[in-house]
Amino acid sequence: MRILQIHNFYKQAGGEDTVLEQEAQLLRAHGHTVEQLTFSNNNVTSIKDKLQAALGVVYNPQSAQVISQSIKTFRPDVVHVHNFFPLVSPGVFWVCHKYKVPVVMTLHNYRLVCPSAVLYYDGKVQLENVQQRFPLKPVLKGVYRGSKVETASVVLATGVHKLLGTWREKVNKFIALTPGAAALFQNSSLHLKPEQLSIKPNFTEDPGMGAATRDGYFLYLGRLTEEKGIRTLLKTHALKPFPLRIIGTGPLQALVEEYAAKHPTVEYMGFRPREEAMEQLKKARALIFPSEWLETFGMTAVEAFATCTPVIASKIGGGAHLVQHQRNGLHYTPGDAQELVKQVELLQQLPDLARAMGQNARCDYERLYTPEANYTMLLQIYEQAMGTKKKPAANVVAEAGL
Repeated sequence: MRILQIHNFYKQAGGEDTVLEQEAQLLRAHGHTVEQLTFSNNNVTSIKDKLQAALGVVYNPQSAQVISQSIKTFRPDVVHVHNFFPLVSPGVFWVCHKYKVPVVMTLHNYRLVCPSAVLYYDGKVQLENVQQRFPLKPVLKGVYRGSKVETASVVLATGVHKLLGTWREKVNKFIALTPGAAALFQNSSLHLKPEQLSIKPNFTEDPGMGAATRDGYFLYLGRLTEEKGIRTLLKTHALKPFPLRIIGTGPLQALVEEYAAKHPTVEYMGFRPREEAMEQLKKARALIFPSEWLETFGMTAVEAFATCTPVIASKIGGGAHLVQHQRNGLHYTPGDAQELVKQVELLQQLPDLARAMGQNARCDYERLYTPEANYTMLLQIYEQAMGTKKKPAANVVAEAGL
């Protein structure tokens, strides 16, 4: 099979970029031919560049020409779009339709239904935008990069194509990462057909299982931002101190550094390469996943599963679907520090329970989140998009119990 991946890199590298490369390597390892057509926001530097990008958010003729040439030269069996904003534009789907090439898009974030891309601003989850073609509130709030003008451009790019029926008629398959994300997109202003949505989680290479006997510390691994629940995590620790290690950087880094300096049971480790982070996971009693927004997935939770480490997760977004309460981890109400304290205490008092949940977590990793399991799902989605497979790929995940 010949697969053309199309992706717009942001100025800062992120998880979408990692998934792009992982899937390319996975497909090539199975004998498929993969070509990548990428665009980068780092190339938007001058005022002229920014103006051209702003004018092209609905349909970028320059990008459309490049994509057309790539399709004619490479002749893909399927096109897989990971991110089109802002330089590619939704025009990519019309180009693919013109050349009768089936197209798949991974829904890495919520930008199609909210310009913030995370459905979170003003300190809380915002769901009213999901049903609106042209949501006004986030524009007035300037939720994209703190700019009303730039936020309006995002709303325009997605809203015009809602009116044109692009999302419903020009995209063969959308990949949602969890059942919760799929349900949200299904019941949104996109008006997608049920058969357009498939569920396929991300995957991670096997980092190896952790030690059977763990150290007593709990680990947070991720960005230090409001929506990630960092304040709740620190509030939890303040209620009843416990050994806590924090890996990551972000806007709340100063807050974490200040708190750690005053509390000897908290160790702030800053940024750590993945290999070091995995070693910390392998020795932790549990990973704490305190997110307070509707994460489309939760890669750190899956990495914890792979290392036989249970996860204490807030029951919202990706954490609500990845973690099964008292099987591979524990749930608590988002933002509820008192409830989170109880779950931490439970695993402190019952290390055998933590060990058993960690073993279940590893079983889930081997069943659902390995490269091989992911390849089967991805290939079936491509075949479904091409019309050569009758059984929707979402069924594979459903049968696996995700």
